[in-house]
Amino acid sequence: MITTLPADLLAAESMVLEALQASLRDQPLGRWEVTLKFEGLKLMPVAIRLMQNLQENGFEPVLVWPDMGGAALAKHNAPELANQISSLNDLLDKQNGNDDDRIFLVVAPQPTDYEQFELLCNKHSGAVVMLNGRLEDSAVGIGGVARQRRRGFLSLWRKAYWLEPLESGALMRSHPGEWILFRADVDGYRETTTFEQRPDAEAIDAALFGT
Repeated sequence: MITTLPADLLAAESMVLEALQASLRDQPLGRWEVTLKFEGLKLMPVAIRLMQNLQENGFEPVLVWPDMGGAALAKHNAPELANQISSLNDLLDKQNGNDDDRIFLVVAPQPTDYEQFELLCNKHSGAVVMLNGRLEDSAVGIGGVARQRRRGFLSLWRKAYWLEPLESGALMRSHPGEWILFRADVDGYRETTTFEQRPDAEAIDAALFGT
């Protein structure tokens, strides 16, 4: 079981690939989340490298951007992969609901993309991986629409990998392992405790500070 934090971004990406492979073995047609919560993280190179790594390991990924500009820039940065890069709208137009072995790697979908993204996932019979997505909309609040979304589409998603720096530590989850909370000590990060489910802020503070 992984009990140490990755030393750098590339090490984290290696862990992401390992976690995704385990996730896709467990649920080949699943809906999986990958979240790297680093401030200022440039997702373009991360997404392209993840796509390449999946391809090298026998998968058929399609890199999907919510907007046409993102897709165009990705094609410019990785012209050798241009045929496997698409925008959300373009991919929706091409989906016909047939059996599909491709993995849709969707980069940072936002609440404004919710309806189109849900439609794409409903039309796609293969796996979908969401990289640094944020689908919950604070504007929707706690009303009936939000509850319906949480019970429906949002409830389908499982976390393949999560890495989040905290003020006094870090939180990590790598499928199929538990959530691991690390405390930042003077000599480095040290595992403090584990959780079966993602801990809330109160549980994190209690584990780190005994509050």
